[in-house]
Parts: sequence; C-alpha cells; structure tokens
Amino acid sequence: MRKKRGILFSAALLLLSLLAGCGNFQTVSKEEIPVEHAVLSPEYAALYREVAKASPFIGSLDGYADVWIKTPKRKDRLFCNIQLNRGKDARMIVSSGLLNWPVADMFFRKDSLFVHDMLNNRLFLGSNSDRNIEKMLGVNSGYRLLSETLLGLVRITEPESAIKSVRKGSGKLLFTIGTPSGTKEVIIDPSNKTLSALILRNSSGSAKTELHFRDFEMCRVEGRSVLVPKKIEMILYRDSDQGGNENQLVIAYDERVLKSVSIPLKFSMPKKARVISLDDARVLPWM
Repeated sequence: MRKKRGILFSAALLLLSLLAGCGNFQTVSKEEIPVEHAVLSPEYAALYREVAKASPFIGSLDGYADVWIKTPKRKDRLFCNIQLNRGKDARMIVSSGLLNWPVADMFFRKDSLFVHDMLNNRLFLGSNSDRNIEKMLGVNSGYRLLSETLLGLVRITEPESAIKSVRKGSGKLLFTIGTPSGTKEVIIDPSNKTLSALILRNSSGSAKTELHFRDFEMCRVEGRSVLVPKKIEMILYRDSDQGGNENQLVIAYDERVLKSVSIPLKFSMPKKARVISLDDARVLPWM
C-alpha cells in the first residue's frame, strides 16, 4: 500500500512540474526596425561611443531570474540563480518544476564547463564551446556573448569608423557596423541612451543572432546610476533559416545585485558522482 502511495505521489509531483513548465510561457517579441536614412552627426557618433562602452564600471552580478528556453524540439521554463564576474567565470544553479527543485549546477570558465546533474548525481566536464553551451542552455551563442547577455550589458567593440550607415524611426537609431564576418545592427534608444537590440548578420545578410533588451530599471552601483534591462531576449537562427528553425532564450530577472568588483565564485565538486564527457554527450536531461 505504501509503495502504491509513493508511486502516486511521485506521479502527482511530475504532473505538477510539467504544468509549471508549460504555464505562462514567454517567447521573444521583435520590435520595429528603423528604416529612415540619417546622417552620422557628431551627436549620433557620441551616443554610439557611450552606449558601446556598456557601463564598464560594472564588474559582477548576483541575481534570480525566470528563464524560458524554446527550441524546434521542446520548450522549458527554469528558475536560475545567476552569478557572474564580467569577462570571467559564471555560475548558474538551475531549478525546475512547480516546487523549484534544484536540477543542475553549472559552472562556466573561459576554457571549460562543469555541469552537475543533481537529480542523477552525474558530473559533465567539457570544453567551453558553442556546441556544449547549446547542450546546456539551448543556444550556441559562444561564452562571451552569453555572459554579456546574462549581465544585460553587451559591449560593442567596433570603433566609430566601422559605422557604415545610420537609420532612424520609432524613436530609435540603428547603426549598421561592418565586421569581418558580416554586419552588426546596433539599435539604440537615444531618449535614455540604452541598447535596445543587437542583430548579427553574416556576409550574405542573413540574421544569425538577435538580442533584445527590455524593461529597463535604474540601478545604483557604488554611487553611480545605470539603466539595466530586467528582461533579455535572444534568438539564434540555425543554418540561416529564419522560417521557424530557431532557438530562443528569454531571461527575466526578479532581483539582482550589481557590483563594481568581482564576487567569489566556486564550484563544489560533487561526491561519488559519475563523471561524463560533456563533449561526447548528445543532450543533457533538462533539455
């Protein structure tokens, strides 16, 4: 009798987890692209330079966020404690289901990745590559772009001389930047000097990655004020196909603390865990 009750209880918890994962699912919403041609004035050039720096005095983040992942094969909703030191290491403790059970502890270094599958006590170890990040989070953006996306502050490294054209419309400015692999479309809101969107295109003009930044809030970091988005959306197009063959990542922060200095980050190696090569793994349990 007790065994039967245990089975029923486990089934009920599984059902609640599935219901929690499916409810109120969020996807990326695109914005109107400026189309009216404009001249690169000294004012516009100064605005580009300021936004491109992306508040360099911010050095770390520690926060809690709802995360939605959508791929052609499945949809997942997760809750994450996100910690990162800008340009360095990062850690994500992932919970899932109605009860927010911890399911994974992910640690990112510039050259390596550690993933503790907490449900099955397995430890995945591998190189920090686009493919392995896709196995973990459904997006193969590369670690630098992923880290800056999680922070909500993406640096634009191209100089002002790389600007090919400027367009305006809907209260926004779009700077098209030439890059070795194609172009970047940098969309800026001049009213509050924030980055609204970033679109990366290949040499043939096809969009490869889109980032959208929304719901900005004023944060204080050691006496300095900075507008940072609470909601960050990412689209990665696969094989230059924009007909639905895309992966989406939506991050919505509930709370976070930004600091100018690094925070201590450490990955605790699990005891008696089965070690598996992340490079050889096909997909992780929560994906």
